[in-house]
Amino acid sequence: MPDIRRFRSGLPLVFMAGLCAHMPAAVAGSALMPQPRAYHLQSGAMPLTGGVVVEWQGMRSALLDHAVERFTQRLAALSGRDAAPVGRPGLTLRIHCLARDADMLSIHMHEHYTLRTDTQGATLEADGPAGVLRGLATLLQLVERRDGGPVLDAVGIDDAPRFAWRGLLVDVSRHFMSLAALERQLDMMELTKLNVLHLHLSDGQGFRVESRLYPRLQQVASHGQYYTQRQIRELVAYAAQRGIRIVPEFDTPGHSYALLLAYPQYAAQPVAAPMDPKRVVRAAIDPTSPQARDFIARLYHEMAGLFPDAYFHVGGDEVRPDEWTGNPRINAWMQQHGYTTAALQAMYTQHVHDMLTRDGKIMMGWDELLDAPIPASIMIESWRGSRYTAAATQAGHPVVVSSGYYLDLLLPAVAHYRVDPLDPQGNGLPPDQVAQAHAPFLEPFALDPAARMTPAQDARVMGAETALWTEIVTEEMLDNRLWPRAAALAERFWSPASVRDEASLAARLPVVQAELELLGNRATADRARMMARLVPDDVTPLATLLSVTSPVRNYAHNHVFGPSRVTPTADPRPLDRAADIAATDNAQATLFYHDVLSYLAGQKDLAASLHARLENWRGNDIRLRRLAQRDPSVAEVLPASALLAQLAQAGLDAMDRPATSWRERAEAVVATAQGQSAASASMLAVRGHAQPAGDLLPDITPGIVALVQAAPTPGKVLQQDVGQQ
Repeated sequence: MPDIRRFRSGLPLVFMAGLCAHMPAAVAGSALMPQPRAYHLQSGAMPLTGGVVVEWQGMRSALLDHAVERFTQRLAALSGRDAAPVGRPGLTLRIHCLARDADMLSIHMHEHYTLRTDTQGATLEADGPAGVLRGLATLLQLVERRDGGPVLDAVGIDDAPRFAWRGLLVDVSRHFMSLAALERQLDMMELTKLNVLHLHLSDGQGFRVESRLYPRLQQVASHGQYYTQRQIRELVAYAAQRGIRIVPEFDTPGHSYALLLAYPQYAAQPVAAPMDPKRVVRAAIDPTSPQARDFIARLYHEMAGLFPDAYFHVGGDEVRPDEWTGNPRINAWMQQHGYTTAALQAMYTQHVHDMLTRDGKIMMGWDELLDAPIPASIMIESWRGSRYTAAATQAGHPVVVSSGYYLDLLLPAVAHYRVDPLDPQGNGLPPDQVAQAHAPFLEPFALDPAARMTPAQDARVMGAETALWTEIVTEEMLDNRLWPRAAALAERFWSPASVRDEASLAARLPVVQAELELLGNRATADRARMMARLVPDDVTPLATLLSVTSPVRNYAHNHVFGPSRVTPTADPRPLDRAADIAATDNAQATLFYHDVLSYLAGQKDLAASLHARLENWRGNDIRLRRLAQRDPSVAEVLPASALLAQLAQAGLDAMDRPATSWRERAEAVVATAQGQSAASASMLAVRGHAQPAGDLLPDITPGIVALVQAAPTPGKVLQQDVGQQ
């Protein structure tokens, strides 16, 4: 594992006080994410003493001028120096944009750039405007804070993306996200080189765009939360300035409860208010009705006019057959015409495809569309596993992969990072590592070893998307649930397939997240506000617990199946519990594990720091229990707090090796922690196991296991819990 401290730990990480308390001054090194295609660190660095002076060559436009304005403001935030050159020498930035790029803001836009920095400044050359944007994002990541002040690392970079489609899906139907929240995500996407924002704009819970043809969609189906057409155009323009396309999704014929609540005459089965939690995921349009098909045609035509991108996502997933077969009229129609439910959906898909083609759009949908023959021009989004990627590309479809990248599974970044869009080949990984990469996933997120693809099929994979479905994500939780994991996947989608070093990822993630927070990301600030609201008297004990615990995984926290299932109600539960605040990746736990390994490898000067951390976690249980006596809102996390204290004691015992018997107690507490982790290690496990109280898992378990294993006493060897590393 590389030294976590070498990645610009001198940056003023004001959001990571606990982590930085254990980090010494910075040494050379840049935490670039995504890693460039070719990167050469040069000797020397340029002090950043003032503002930015830009020297232009080649093509220049208003888009590039605005990009430079954002760059100078962000550089000032990262360096702590004024953005404007007020008579002092500053950074000379030479930009040479070679062409205007007729394919700008399409899947074919040119994003290649070269970047050279030295004591004379920076030179950025790009094939088109998008390449300039990507180069400026990299240039910001070269800023390093040293004791003598900020500097710009000297490098030579030649960079281009591996995949043309690098997306982020945000579901704004289940929980509405404001325009400001989406614009903030677009800023983060620009900084990490993601280039497609896929907006899931309709589902059972809400239809989120103003329709002037069908006003009941905003009057009834939006529940008062929607984007006006003017706001949509503003958002599209905001994204375009950052080299990001917006692809809309209006999901039909299933997932249509909200839409059909407004226009029930087009439903296959009756829908009614108030929202029925059992029906919200089932309601479907009647595809045999010419009036329903005309309604969708006119609606899609109106919505297509708001989004200039070539691609229009129609969903098409998870249609329940009994929505159609359970309607006597539809069932009779199917029998009369010899249709199965798959054939009926294929008929509907063909109608939608034809109408979108007339509008000049390329249809996109989920991999369920493959269940019956459909035009090969339809782009398939593969979400259920590699076998669907293989099937779609074999049939000639272009494909975007989202299987393995669902952030609402609440897996740590490394679990998603291990999955490559072109798996199951594994891109050179040994077979055991390919299997490990997919260990958290069972169907419907599975690796199929038989789903081999040819080079021609690989070429049909246009890229990948990371997805955040928001059944249990509010706007206040959005940044925390997206970042920094979306940055890790931005690297998976941009960088060469050979970039797989998980230790390097762990070292760079907290640095990149800190930079994003300096530039507007609200993950830590929103978590702090939620904690302060939950425990206004004293937030410290809860913050200490949450700094080294993460929420249960694989939809266990949704409580939709298994022994921990909660019966859904029309009014969903508030999302204000400790597990709603907890992050999936905790830098303090990662640093603890790193330091434990360094200590066991002979770096004994870390003993005092490890002792202090373990004693703090052990003592925090008493503080949290005292707090719970005054504020019962934290009572549900007391078992997690007790387990953390017991793990900390096991670590202290292993380091101190007391004369009294301790190993049996340590093994028992580690087994408990590992058992809790195993209970949500896959969706199959969630279905069969109850979850720990408070839905929290201790992230220090791997470090404790390492300490206990290393203690030189006889006894059984503990199984290393790689799932929490």
